[in-house]
Amino acid sequence: MLEERIRCKELRDKIITADEAALLFKTGMRVGTSGFTPAGYPKAVPLALAKRAEHGDKIEITLMTGASVGDELDGVLCRAGVIKRRYPYQTNSSLRNSINNREIEYSDMHLSNFPQWVKYGFFGDVDIALIEAIAITEDGGIVPSTSIGNSNVYVEKAHKVIVELNTSQPLELEGLHDIYSPVNPPFRKSIPILKTGDRIGTSYIPCDPDRIAGIVVTDIKDADKELASIDDVSKRMAMNLIDFLDNEVKHNRLPENLLPLQSGVGSVANAVLAGLVNSKYEDLTVYSEVLQDSVLDLIDCGKVTVASATSLTLSKDRLNDFYKNIEKYRGKIVLRPQEISNNPEVIRRLGVIGINTAIEVDLYGNVNSSNIMGSRIMNGIGGSGDFARNSYISIFVTQTTAKNGDISCIVPMVSHCDHTEHDVQVIVTEQGVADLRGLSPKERAKTIIENCASGEYKNMLKDYYSKALVESKYRHIPLLIGEALSWHKRFSEIGTMKIKSKRKVI
Repeated sequence: MLEERIRCKELRDKIITADEAALLFKTGMRVGTSGFTPAGYPKAVPLALAKRAEHGDKIEITLMTGASVGDELDGVLCRAGVIKRRYPYQTNSSLRNSINNREIEYSDMHLSNFPQWVKYGFFGDVDIALIEAIAITEDGGIVPSTSIGNSNVYVEKAHKVIVELNTSQPLELEGLHDIYSPVNPPFRKSIPILKTGDRIGTSYIPCDPDRIAGIVVTDIKDADKELASIDDVSKRMAMNLIDFLDNEVKHNRLPENLLPLQSGVGSVANAVLAGLVNSKYEDLTVYSEVLQDSVLDLIDCGKVTVASATSLTLSKDRLNDFYKNIEKYRGKIVLRPQEISNNPEVIRRLGVIGINTAIEVDLYGNVNSSNIMGSRIMNGIGGSGDFARNSYISIFVTQTTAKNGDISCIVPMVSHCDHTEHDVQVIVTEQGVADLRGLSPKERAKTIIENCASGEYKNMLKDYYSKALVESKYRHIPLLIGEALSWHKRFSEIGTMKIKSKRKVI
């Protein structure tokens, strides 16, 4: 019954079709949408907008989201030529290709900074906020679905608000959300979160009903999200991480139930966190930006007592299981705006243990998490920088090699630096752990080579480092730039040869 979902009676007269909503968009507009790691993003209106563009209407927009979203938003609008500028994070292959082909302007940035900068007006006015919701309250408040991201900020700043009321999202999600928006300086107050599960806001996004231009009713589900199975490499990384945590507890640097855990997005991060299921640890908490399958596993086995994030990023089977057992999870999960889930003040106060993934790590502890060969964007920095700089312990995990062993993930110098050695404390691979805290650059290099590299690449790194010690002009950070760059040239040539080989086979 729509009356259950649209409780503000006067708003029931604002129900329109997706095609009608699409006509509200004009070229040059800045559009902010819900969605964070393909969860809770609008679908019906973007599909209608793409159809409008494909039929010949000239429409080009700046698209702002929380983080990555599904193909029904990023993909269809990209392929229809609607997106001309994109913020702040993406994972869609069509969009990524358009960015790398210089067809779309893309600015990658920290996910905690972006909502603030929108509120400061750094990007200009927000013309339309397009938000997926499960309900609208009697006062016009918008109840989000499986993510919050920047939804509350866009609603606050937009000239017009369009709500996609998604009836495929269960009403039982209501009550998981905790909406809190800090005011701008110089009037900002401290964020009153003292424990992971503290609730400090409302269960809906406040909105004046007069600003809602239309409500589109839809039942399109979020895109299916699949996580790779947990392989032996991931299991070894998890074991090495747990050994490191055990040692921290042994030396009284961590309490017996650790501190709140954060885990980045993706299969590797999910697999590493899943290793805690069979660990000795109890009464754990999670303060992260996303909750993946492994967090539900930890709740199910009684290891995690409360988990806070801005998005539920679950695989299809696990999401269905979550919906069936939502009452079990209701008291253990809090969804917040990303301005809060990724907030440096809160991360530092709670003492979060940050666990993020790297594309490559160099001998001195610098991490590349966003660009292949220094210039080809993959996804973006996401929230890893928010947690790396402010965590109690900043941990990065990576396999030692990629592309079936053809490329080393441990290199003399990263081709692109997202996280400097000042923000990286611990490196974990399937080979071992490099604890870099308090080490000089030369000590970091020896530790990373010895503990994290393997096989022929380990010997190559030793040879490079020995030569750099002798031949580099300055010895504080022994570096031979030409030879360091030659690693990436070699890997690039390997990739090119493989592409040519595949073409010949075809």
